[in-house]
Amino acid sequence: MLLKEIRHIFHKELDHQYGREEVEHFFHHFVEHYLGQPRFHLAMHPNWIITREEEGEFFRGLAALRQGQPLHYVLGSKVFMDLNFRLNKHVLIPRPETEELVRLVIARHQEDRPPLRILDLGTGSGCIAISLAKYLLQAEVFAIDISGKALNLARENASANGVSVQFSESDMTHMEIEAEFYQIIISNPPYVLEEEKALMDPHVKDAEPATALFVPDDRPLLFYEYITGAARKGLAEGGHLYLEINQRFGQEVKDLLSEVGFTEVEVLKDLHGHDRFVKAKQRI
Repeated sequence: MLLKEIRHIFHKELDHQYGREEVEHFFHHFVEHYLGQPRFHLAMHPNWIITREEEGEFFRGLAALRQGQPLHYVLGSKVFMDLNFRLNKHVLIPRPETEELVRLVIARHQEDRPPLRILDLGTGSGCIAISLAKYLLQAEVFAIDISGKALNLARENASANGVSVQFSESDMTHMEIEAEFYQIIISNPPYVLEEEKALMDPHVKDAEPATALFVPDDRPLLFYEYITGAARKGLAEGGHLYLEINQRFGQEVKDLLSEVGFTEVEVLKDLHGHDRFVKAKQRI
């Protein structure tokens, strides 16, 4: 079958569900993933013929998209920080904003001398911890998650990307943490309010793990309260805390950290101009 015929079928079957531009985006990802070709491949080779096996992969992916599965669950992976991460329904799909946070930490700590012990709270696929281990070669990286299935995938991702991370299973609301041990604690915890579900795409709210996304409307800072306590205990003097946040609660998270004694607390914006990160320093 001609590749351009597959493209036509994608639009015919999916445009009403996702819109033409999004379907074109899906198709180009499939070309890159299943054929190993760049997104402009069809434009350069309009009569490209795919094999029967490749045709089957495209149609299986099409069926999954029709069922509302997120693209990167269908593909089974996503690139984050120029590294490839396997994904499944037990972990969140990494977002560009989280990559911004990781790049921020790397830029600010690439010249730090050992010991540089980093703890990632709620690691999921391991994208934060593994990326920091990959690009901060002097770092010793630790990570926890409540989900054993997520941790199994994170361990596979660490091995595939050639880094060592010490993973352990723990609930952020009841975690045991070694006192004054870490130089950096980082987290992208659940922060989407239940009331915000109505504004989310179905393939996000219905497919990605709810426990990694949502918090009760009446306790929007639930996980930040636990993280703050853990960080006050676990960070060494002068250690740094980095958090991804709901853009609606930047000031509230800042106030929470300041009230318990963190210094140099700052709310930082993402590339879209939204309050998205908070950084703070352990009092010396």
